[in-house]
Amino acid sequence: MLLLSGVLLSPLITRGCAREVGVSVGYRVHDPYYNDYHVWDGNEGGFYNRWTVETHRDSHRDFRRLRPEEQHEYFKWRHDHH
Repeated sequence: MLLLSGVLLSPLITRGCAREVGVSVGYRVHDPYYNDYHVWDGNEGGFYNRWTVETHRDSHRDFRRLRPEEQHEYFKWRHDHH
């Protein structure tokens, strides 16, 4: 019974750990216009959300799915709003 409980709970435990690592690490996006990287974490996500509101865009759209022109607009805005 104890072994069965461990097998059933292990996906929950490992998924919770992966989620914590993903939040703290995020992913990096290369900005070819300023030749730097942005780590997509809570801080960068906050800037992105602010940009979507100020420019009247869909905030639920993943940055990586934006057209290159829109990504360029974001990076320009982002570097002007440190």
